[in-house]
Amino acid sequence: MKKSQISVKWKTFFIFLIFAIVLLGVLWFFQIVYLDDFYKIIKRKETEAVLTDVENLLYSSDNPTDDIEKIAASNNLGIYITDNNGVALYNAEYISNSQMSSLPQFMFGLFYDQAVANGGEAVIEFKGNVMQRKVEKERFQFGENGEPIPPAESEDSQSETDSDDTDSATDETEDETEEETEPQGKIAYTIPEEKKEEVFRQNIGNDMAESVIYVRIIDVDGAEEVIMINSVLTPVDATVYTLKVQLRFISAIMIVVAFILAAALSNNISRSIIRINEGAKKLADGDYSVKFNSRDYMEVAELSDTLNYTATELGKTDSFQKELIANVSHDLRTPLTMIKGYAEVMRDIPGENTPENVQVIIDETERLTSLVNDMLDISKLKAGTITIQPEEYNITESIRHVLERYNKLREVEGYTIDFVYDAEVMVYADEQKMYQVLYNLVNNAINYTGEDKKVTVIQKVLGDTLRIEVKDTGEGVKQEDIPYVWDRYYKDKTAHKRAISGTGLGLSIVKNVLELHGAKYGVSSIQGQGATFWFEIPLDL
Repeated sequence: MKKSQISVKWKTFFIFLIFAIVLLGVLWFFQIVYLDDFYKIIKRKETEAVLTDVENLLYSSDNPTDDIEKIAASNNLGIYITDNNGVALYNAEYISNSQMSSLPQFMFGLFYDQAVANGGEAVIEFKGNVMQRKVEKERFQFGENGEPIPPAESEDSQSETDSDDTDSATDETEDETEEETEPQGKIAYTIPEEKKEEVFRQNIGNDMAESVIYVRIIDVDGAEEVIMINSVLTPVDATVYTLKVQLRFISAIMIVVAFILAAALSNNISRSIIRINEGAKKLADGDYSVKFNSRDYMEVAELSDTLNYTATELGKTDSFQKELIANVSHDLRTPLTMIKGYAEVMRDIPGENTPENVQVIIDETERLTSLVNDMLDISKLKAGTITIQPEEYNITESIRHVLERYNKLREVEGYTIDFVYDAEVMVYADEQKMYQVLYNLVNNAINYTGEDKKVTVIQKVLGDTLRIEVKDTGEGVKQEDIPYVWDRYYKDKTAHKRAISGTGLGLSIVKNVLELHGAKYGVSSIQGQGATFWFEIPLDL
């Protein structure tokens, strides 16, 4: 696996810094680049909502003047309401450059007819005086049905009319034509030469500003009323400039703050990890006394607790292993010494080749075999290579056979081993493995029993469960050591008697074999009153 070249400190620093830069970039992008677009969208929606509010107000109030003033003022809009002839009914202009109150008649007619053609509503957009210049160049004519007549057609009609009347034309009719021409069956709007300076000019003083006029025709008590609402779509230049200045200051402050926070946060996070890493290196070197005390974050605290537990367990395992080596070395050396000694005596001294001496050599060889077998068994059990082969057999008889192995111990050392049971019991289990369990439990009790050298084996039938208990009368197991008695290599140094051999693997073998059978097991002990090791297996009767 490729090793990362960036420490968590600098990685956290750069991530936080990049986040701050991206955040500032987003602010600049939306506040400056797309400010106009957002402002237009918001103002359009606001104007549409106000248009609906004003319509509802006209329907529900007989004198809505004050309310219209409040709506226009609070939303910075121009509200102009007329009848269908363009006569002003209400006017509230809160836009400094709005000229709604001076709307020319021909422009009103244009707005009105466009709203009628669109089903009662129209939206007229302005950018400076573009529409004004367009109006100045064209003549707008409309037929009786309200449909606009193209300028070219209007001019042709006008030319025909002029040619038909050339013989009777007078200076008086020419003057009338300059002001307004109304062909039969048509309504026409033109701009008199002397009125051109009075043409409607929206956004005076800022020919690049954009605005919109919403037009809606409504029926109020049988009379048509025209609502026109003017809204500026272009943000004020001063507002944009203010935002830019603010963002410059905000950007500078944010970058400085980002640097400080990134450095502080990265140092804070990395400090705990660095301490844990240093402690883990000591742990790897065999220093199990190291303590992990980082509590900056929940995950770091949990990791510290886990490493502390690991260090404790590794320390215990290391201690057990060292004790095992010492015990095994001692247990191996003693029988080997005895075998060598008796063999040399039998070789060098005539008449010493007796059955008794040979039996000593055989016994010590069996002790060596038992030690080696224990170590092999625990290794296989931990590796999961041992499987059980259950069958139905008499476990009571098996217990008696185990106890018979200690007959010599009873005779020579004076041990008392009692077996208490009510009846013969048949179980379904691996007879060889369960024999090993019983042997190890009895052997353990003999090793740790008291001065009376008494061990008791009890067989109980509890419903559909068989319970086996092995009791001794020794000092018992310390309460703080009870969770560890089943661990491999565990031995109580203070109570163990060297007269009876042991490797510290017996109870660990018991635990693994019982777990293979799905049996329950445990130990109960009172300091100074001995210990009782027990297990329960279901009966298959």
